[in-house]
Amino acid sequence: MTDFVAPASTDDTPIEPTLPGGWELVVGLEVHVELDTATKLFCGCANQFGSEPNTNVCPTCLGLPGSLPVMNETAVALAMRLGRALGCDVNRSVMARKNYFYLDMPKDFQTTQYDQPTNSDGKIELGDGFVVGIERAHIEEDTGKSTHVGGGGRINDAEYSLVDYNRAGVPLVEIVSRPDVRTIEHAKAYVEELRGILLATGVSDARMEEGSMRVDANVSVRPHGSDELRTRCEIKNINSVRSLGRAIDYEARRHIDLWTNAGAPDQETRHWDEEGGRTTSGRSKEDADDYRYFQEPDLVPLEPSSEEIAAIDASMPMLPAARRAALLAASDADADAIGILVERGQDELAMVAIDSGADGDKVVTRLVNDLAVDDWSNVTAESFTALIQMESAGDLSATQAKQVLGDLIEKGGDPAALAAARGFEAMDTGELESLVDQLIADHPDEWSRFSRGDDGDRKKMQGFFTGQIMKATQGQADGKAVAQLLAQKSA
Repeated sequence: MTDFVAPASTDDTPIEPTLPGGWELVVGLEVHVELDTATKLFCGCANQFGSEPNTNVCPTCLGLPGSLPVMNETAVALAMRLGRALGCDVNRSVMARKNYFYLDMPKDFQTTQYDQPTNSDGKIELGDGFVVGIERAHIEEDTGKSTHVGGGGRINDAEYSLVDYNRAGVPLVEIVSRPDVRTIEHAKAYVEELRGILLATGVSDARMEEGSMRVDANVSVRPHGSDELRTRCEIKNINSVRSLGRAIDYEARRHIDLWTNAGAPDQETRHWDEEGGRTTSGRSKEDADDYRYFQEPDLVPLEPSSEEIAAIDASMPMLPAARRAALLAASDADADAIGILVERGQDELAMVAIDSGADGDKVVTRLVNDLAVDDWSNVTAESFTALIQMESAGDLSATQAKQVLGDLIEKGGDPAALAAARGFEAMDTGELESLVDQLIADHPDEWSRFSRGDDGDRKKMQGFFTGQIMKATQGQADGKAVAQLLAQKSA
C-alpha cells in the first residue's frame, strides 16, 4: 500500500473534491453546543468562559462522593427551544450514565441521554434547498479541559498533563445529523446554518474559537450508486468551518487510498492537525454497548407538557431560512447576497428600508458592499432608508452615498445633514449634459466605438465616459443619469 499524501490546497481555493475513481462521500456531523446558561447543568457553579483554572468548581462537578446533581431548568428549556427550531419532536426523556475513563471527567462517567433523548427526528434546510436530517439533539454535560504539555501536545508523548475542571458540567446539546451530506460545501453550509439558528434562538453564543460550538465529522466513502455505509472515522479537534472542509477532504481521500490498495480504514477517532493538514489516529471508536449505558438513578425523567412546547413554538423568532425567503421575495437580489445579509444580521435593516419604499436591489447592494463592518450600530433603519431614497432620487451619486454611509457608520446622524456638510448637492441636469457633450467632442474615436460598435465596445466605452464624468465632477455625477444621456445621444 502506498503512503497517502494529501492534495495541496490554498486558503483562497475552495475545497470541493471530485472524489477519484467513482467514489462518493458520506458525512454525518456531530455538533456540541454549550448552552447560554448562568450556571452549570447539575450545580450552581458559574458557566463562564475564561476564568482562572479550577475556580468554577464544587463537589458536584468534581464528582466527589456524596454529591448529588440537580437539573438546571433553564438548560432544559433552551434544549427544547433548539429542538423545536430544528423541527424535532420534543419527547419524554431520561438522563443516563455513559461509562468511560477520561482524566478530564472526574466521575469516570458522563451524564447524558441515550435511548430516550429530549429531541429527535428533525432537519435543517440549507440555502440551496438541500435537507440534512437530524437524528437527535440530546442534553449532556461537558467534560473538563486537558492540556498536554511537551511533545506534540498529545497525551502519549507529553511530559505532563494539566486539567481545568471549570468546563466540567457545563450544559451541552449534542446535535447528531443523519449521514446525508455528500459534499464538503454542504457540510460547511450545515454548520453555518446551524450556527445561525443558535444565534437567532439565543440558545448559545456559538463561538467556535471559545469552544462553545464544536464540530466532529464522521467520514466514510463508498462507490457511486451504492447505498452501503462503510467504516467511518470520527474527526475531532475541528475549530473552524474552513478546517472542517480541509479535514473531510483529507480523510475521504485517505479512505479511498486504503480501499483501492486492498486495505480498509479502522473505525476510530482521529484528530485534525491544522498545521500539518492531516488527521492522526486517536483511539478505537467504541460502539454503544461499550459504554454500558444505564438510567441515571439520581435524576427524574424530563416530561415536557404540551403547553410548554406550545409556548416555545409561540415565542420562536423568525429563523434564517424564513428570513432569507422574506428578503428574497422583497427584492430581486441574488440568493448569495441575501444569504450574506442574513448571516450578518442585516436583513431586518434591509426589510425595514424596503417596506419604507426604498429600492430593494439598491438596498441589498449597498448593504452587502458597504456595510461589511463589525459595528454598524450607528446606522438606524430610518437613516439608512433616507440615504437610499436620496440616492434613488438622484440627490446623491453612488459614490457620494457610499461616503455618507461611511459617516453614518462612524457617528450616525441625519444623512441629509451629513451630505450637506460634505458639500454634496444634486448636479444640475443641464450641467451634466454639457459635460457629456464636451466629452463626446473631445473623444470622437471613443464615441464612434460607443455609438457604432458591438456590445463589447459599447460596454467598454460606457465605462470610459462614465469614469471621465466622475473624475471631472469629483464623483458628484449620477452614474445612472450619465448612462441615460449616453444612450439618448447615441440613438
